[in-house]
Amino acid sequence: MNNITAIIESPKGSGQKYDYDPEMKLFRLVKILPAGMVFPFDFGFIPQTLGEDGDPLDIIVISEFRSFPGCVMECRIIGAIKALQTERNGKKMRNDRFLGVPVVSELFRDITGVNQLPERVMEQLRSFFKNYNEQAGKEFDPFETIGSEESFRLITEQKG
Repeated sequence: MNNITAIIESPKGSGQKYDYDPEMKLFRLVKILPAGMVFPFDFGFIPQTLGEDGDPLDIIVISEFRSFPGCVMECRIIGAIKALQTERNGKKMRNDRFLGVPVVSELFRDITGVNQLPERVMEQLRSFFKNYNEQAGKEFDPFETIGSEESFRLITEQKG
């Protein structure tokens, strides 16, 4: 199986964005989302990885429950949304969103690939991250969805 460890920063349903501060070893409130906008699933990072933006790789954890900032979960990688992000200064970089399912999930225990998720879930995720980045004056262009094997390979290549 393509299992990784995920650390949750912002829980499902949260209207706040938290980031892990490695110097303080604590979670910092960095943003309040606009009224009505909440994270559709738990959002966090994959430790010991490094993305093009200088941060650990992002992960969306799809499950039937909501966790909490700092929760550590073993997840099965089911795919990723490859994306190009344009910063406010015009700089473009890759900022993919990896998709995982907790190995303890009962509802999603049979999901092993992104193609098994309802298309509506994928549409909501792409839309959320487009809107989320737009609020920050950035552009988020999800240009491809890839499966579990390719996603796991990308994670392995970006181990820090």
